[in-house]
Formats: sequence, C-alpha cells, structure tokens
Amino acid sequence: MVDVQDDGWWFCLRHDEVEQGKGCPNSQRLGPYPDRETAARALNIAARRNEAWDEDEENEGDR
Repeated sequence: MVDVQDDGWWFCLRHDEVEQGKGCPNSQRLGPYPDRETAARALNIAARRNEAWDEDEENEGDR
C-alpha cells in the first residue's frame, strides 16, 4: 500500500500548510481536496464535520 498519493491538494497537519502531490505521509495530512483554497480550509471543514457528527449522535440517543 502506498502511503503518499501524487495527486490532489492536501493540508499537512505536521507543517500546518497546504501541499500538492507528494508530500508528508497521508496519515499526517487531510485530503485530498480539489484545489488549494479548499485544502487551506481543511481544519474548518473537519471541525464542521465533527460538529455535525456529534449532533447526529446526540439525536440518535433521543430516539
């Protein structure tokens, strides 16, 4: 299994910066994203997804 993909845009968690193509191992970055701007918002995107998942789990407990 290859740990680093050559395509797409990524947000590197280790360096707190956007990468394109090969870079840090995938386990240390978020993505791939379609463009640089989206990759730059990766932490916000992840935070919103986590909030949505938390809300879904809370709502499932109410059923």
